[in-house]
Formats: sequence, structure tokens, C-alpha cells
Amino acid sequence: MIILGIETSCDETAAAVVKDGTEVLSNVVLSQVAVHQPFGGIVPELASRKQMEFITWVVHQAMEQAKVSFDCLDAIAVTYGPGLIGSLLVGLSFAKGLALSTGLPLIPVHHLEGHLFSAFLKQKDKDGDGFQPPYLCLIVTGGHTELVWMTRVGRYQVLGQTLDDAAGEAFDKGARALGLGFPGGPAIEKAAQGGDESAILFPRATLEGPFDFSFAGLKTSLYRYLKGLEKRLERKVRPTFADICASYQAAIVDMLLQPLERAMEEKEAPALIVVGGVAANQSLRRRLEDLAQKWRARLLIPPPYWCTDNAAMIAAAAFFRLKEGLSQPDLFADADPRAPLPSFSEAVSN
Repeated sequence: MIILGIETSCDETAAAVVKDGTEVLSNVVLSQVAVHQPFGGIVPELASRKQMEFITWVVHQAMEQAKVSFDCLDAIAVTYGPGLIGSLLVGLSFAKGLALSTGLPLIPVHHLEGHLFSAFLKQKDKDGDGFQPPYLCLIVTGGHTELVWMTRVGRYQVLGQTLDDAAGEAFDKGARALGLGFPGGPAIEKAAQGGDESAILFPRATLEGPFDFSFAGLKTSLYRYLKGLEKRLERKVRPTFADICASYQAAIVDMLLQPLERAMEEKEAPALIVVGGVAANQSLRRRLEDLAQKWRARLLIPPPYWCTDNAAMIAAAAFFRLKEGLSQPDLFADADPRAPLPSFSEAVSN
């Protein structure tokens, strides 16, 4: 089964062709980082305008690189939500027109479910991990930080989620306070190189829910420290800028790992999936490898180039849903900027 995926949920304009849910024949992503950097964040109107301008070219490039014609495709998959409403409409409207003109079925895909199945895309030099649930899944992308128990395709139990800012937002807002660039995650990671992550003891939130997350207090603590109001946090005389960045990054990683380890213990998870843009952070990846080794669990993390938004993951999710009989073609699908993941809010038993 060969599927064309289209992804425009935020600022990227992406298209990919994927065979049997794992083999990526092409993956084209047109980033807008340079467009939004002067503003320190995504400007929705600018994002959708650029996507309208380039989506035809991006899809053409994906088809050309895959060396397939539309006659070779079995379906078109497209993100319907969550995301920026204008951006979602660009991709969804284009995909609907393409499906009508080619006669191909249109499969709407949830963006976060796409991230989950990015873990099964084959890497350049080795085969991907076969789908063997159950999985404990940590989704850390954009405004989302969620801990999910996956028992099979389309069956998800939310164990915990952020109560305020997500991890990605903590990186972006922290980078803005530190005078670094956008996006914040890569900027802080680069600035933290060579820094002492124990130089400043930024607070780690303690929550009533054992699997929930909270990053707003950490962000506030950084603001106060930079204004000279939290010098008591210093554990090192005259910390450098790299020390500050490394300490802040370490606090984010710690707060991701603490609920994750509690869930690993409770669920006795045989495998761990970590996906989303924050999963590209090397400090987090090293800690995850240690955690997986401690609990003797398989660890599935996409390579960094598939952690950020892309269309290959959308095509992959569509394949797995079609394989399980969970999706039907829908030319009338609506864009939903706050779409819940299918069964995302349901308490699914083991």
C-alpha cells in the first residue's frame, strides 16, 4: 500500500510518499523557521500564506522524488487537527481537491497519532521496529506533553498530561528570556554545551497526579533568576551562561523523566516510545536510553529528522489505521484545531 501524506498543522509545509507504513519513498519538508524567527514564535497568518504559496510545489517534489505517479497511490492522508486553523485548512483543502481529481480515497489523520507512528518508520541504515504493543508513549511536541498507554492501533489511555505549559513551550519561552533564537529547544541545547547542569537548582514541580506535568513554574523561576531575584538557587559561584542554559535544560528533562519512570513501573511497560520535536534533544535521549536499560524495555525514538513535523508520519498512521479497519475515506472531514486523539480521553483497560 502506497500512501501520499500531507502535513500542514503548524508552519511546515510537508508531503511524503510511504510504502506499507514504514518505507519512506520520499519526505519533503519546507520549513518556515527563517520567516518566524524575527517574531520569536509562529505567526499563524504568515504560516498559512506561505503554505498556500508552496503546497503544490512540495507535493510535486514528493511525488517526483518517490518516482511514482498518482496511479500508483492507494490513498491520500492529510492532517485534520490539532493545529493552526488556517494552516490545517490549506492542507485539508488541497488534499480534498487532489482526492477528487484523482479518485483516490482521502484519509484524515490526527497529528499526534502521526507522531506516534513516526517511531515505526524505517531509518536510512536499518529496518524499523515491528509493531508489537503495548507501548508506553511520551509525546513531546509543540504545545503538547502527554503520557499515553497504547494497547493497539487507535486504543490509547491518557495517563498524564501537562497542566499548563508544555515542554516545547518551556524551551521556547526560556530561550526568549535568555535572548536566544527560535525555535527554543535547539537554541538552548546549543548554548548549554559545556555547561554545568548542576550549577543552578531550578525547581522541579511536584504534582498530585503522579503522571502529570507542569512547566510554567520553571519558566517563572528562570525569569526571576535572570532578574536577580532567585540567587538562592545557585550551587556554583558565578555560573556561566552555558551553566544557566544547561541547568534549565536539565530541569525540563528531569520533569519529563519523573512521571515517565513512575508510569514504567506501574505499567511494567515492555517498550517505550518517545516522539515529537523535543525528542530530538540529545540530553533527553541519553537519559531515556538509561531509563530503558534500567527497566529492560525496548526504546523507540525516531531519528531527529523525523521528530519534527513531517508528512511521512501522517502517511504511516493512515496505513496502520487502514490495516486495522479503523478509518474510512472522508471527503467531508473538517479541520479541527483542538481535535482530541481518537479514544484519547477514554479510560482504556489493559
